[in-house]
Amino acid sequence: MRKLLLASLLVLFAGAAQADDDLLGLYAGAGITRAKVEDIFHSDFNLSNTSWKIYAGLHPTGFPFGVDVDYMDLGSADSQTFQGPAHADTKAFAAYAVGYVPIPVPDIDVYGKAGLARWSFDGSLPRQGLLGLSENGTDFAWGVGGQVHFLGRFAVRIEYEHFNIREADDVQLYSLGVSYTIL
Repeated sequence: MRKLLLASLLVLFAGAAQADDDLLGLYAGAGITRAKVEDIFHSDFNLSNTSWKIYAGLHPTGFPFGVDVDYMDLGSADSQTFQGPAHADTKAFAAYAVGYVPIPVPDIDVYGKAGLARWSFDGSLPRQGLLGLSENGTDFAWGVGGQVHFLGRFAVRIEYEHFNIREADDVQLYSLGVSYTIL
């Protein structure tokens, strides 16, 4: 009976070790971001702060393509503009198709991604009686990045993402994150 139990455990552990090589590639992670939103209200008001993001995706082992979804808090800022005090707060959700560059180095991924960002912008600027503004929109989004895998299922990722929102000229997001491959 003990031999059967020991053999069963060895088969299970061997199967788990084999499964790490053939992962489905479902991952989740979080990161610290440096968000830059430029020319808010098409003035000299810029948002540049440290914030956060969470992300998840699917990158099956051995395939050069995957998908990635992000929720990004781009932060909030107050500023004194020529029209008076201004405030901005913005967030975004993005979905990407990801293409991985085949490089002959194990445990390193280099990738590019393209998709759509759904953004939310809340702001105020005392301009001609307008006290507050709340808008949502969708824009083309793209990014590039790289990651290093360690301890089997963990990865450290650095990336750059870009998209536009209506009340500003440019959104740039630099991030450093850690992810864990679940399946």
